[in-house]
Amino acid sequence: MGKALIIGCGGVASVAIHKCCQNPDVFEEICIASRTLSKCEALKEKLKDSKTKISTAQVNADNIDELVELINKFKPDVVMHLALPYQDLTIMEACLKTKTNYLDTANYEPLDTAKFEYKWQWAYKEKFEQAGITALLGSGFDPGVTGVFSAYALKHHFDEINQIDILDANAGDHGYPFATNFNPEINIREVTANGSYFENGKFIETEPMSIKRVYNFPQIGEKDIYLLHHEELESLAINIPGIKKMRFWMTFSQNYLNHLKVLENVGMTSIEPIEFEGKQIVPLQFLKAVLPDPASLGPRTKGKTNIGCIFQGIKDGKKKNYYLYNVCVHEECYAEVQSQAISYTTGVPAMIGAMMLITGKWNKPGVHNIEEFDPDPFMDELNRCGLPWHESFDPELVD
Repeated sequence: MGKALIIGCGGVASVAIHKCCQNPDVFEEICIASRTLSKCEALKEKLKDSKTKISTAQVNADNIDELVELINKFKPDVVMHLALPYQDLTIMEACLKTKTNYLDTANYEPLDTAKFEYKWQWAYKEKFEQAGITALLGSGFDPGVTGVFSAYALKHHFDEINQIDILDANAGDHGYPFATNFNPEINIREVTANGSYFENGKFIETEPMSIKRVYNFPQIGEKDIYLLHHEELESLAINIPGIKKMRFWMTFSQNYLNHLKVLENVGMTSIEPIEFEGKQIVPLQFLKAVLPDPASLGPRTKGKTNIGCIFQGIKDGKKKNYYLYNVCVHEECYAEVQSQAISYTTGVPAMIGAMMLITGKWNKPGVHNIEEFDPDPFMDELNRCGLPWHESFDPELVD
């Protein structure tokens, strides 16, 4: 049916590529492109028995001309950007120049400021509309599935949604004293940034990790959750009518927080360059180099994740609560695609988003967040492709 150019060859990309190959009727052909060609070749070799035709390419995703040349050569129906959020804009530029659909899993973040927001990508809205192509932003889990869950809840269960609490729990254990489950640089920038929540039309900033609750997660049990800023709050605040309050919560162990505090205190989480032995280095990038590669955590990680949304709103004039969530098992993910659940829960929705674009089930020229589309076909694919969802009509609420 179609062709996908996949930029990136890390943990998330590897999952998405495996899943594309499980759906050869949609993904007839894929090209895996990365700065490191050997990684692409190794993955191609692993999947050599797939019905999906696989090619590889070397590309510098910071270089628009290189990207344009590769897109023109391969002629994909969609470019799946599964590398770093710093490269969102160069890849979007290349997609504009070649009139090719674009998809990513995380919003743009400038390298020199730990500030991630949608304004840079939303600025491309008219250009993508005029080009007749779609940019699908945030097709991971959070952002991604959390937006689809919100659209589904609004469509099927509410006349208006007044409050959303997004809860992201990882109860997996990788056995290391300290490691991050996805790119350490992005993870640590996110956690050390100010938190924020949305209330009565505006965002209220909080000190990093200063707001804590305890929540009893289905299949996982009680966990400490901390309020963070997260990008989907920004788009859901615009796209979900009636919303009055929204918060994003993530679980962290005390051990993780202790390690992080020490690293912060000694300057290792800084993004300000320093001089070391005659060279300029960024401490956080150096820290990333010495921490375990998240892709290596798969065989070591045991346990489950639980990610979902608790909705409070009105249906037929009455108050209603509704909880939509997915539980994913690290060991099962590794057995299927040699990855831990963190990469799995992002890589599968990236593939489904590309599937929606290739099949034409989602077709809306412009720059759009995932909750702006019909959630039903995506929700069906979640159940079919390894991320089945559960629902509760009497959930415990976060106070």
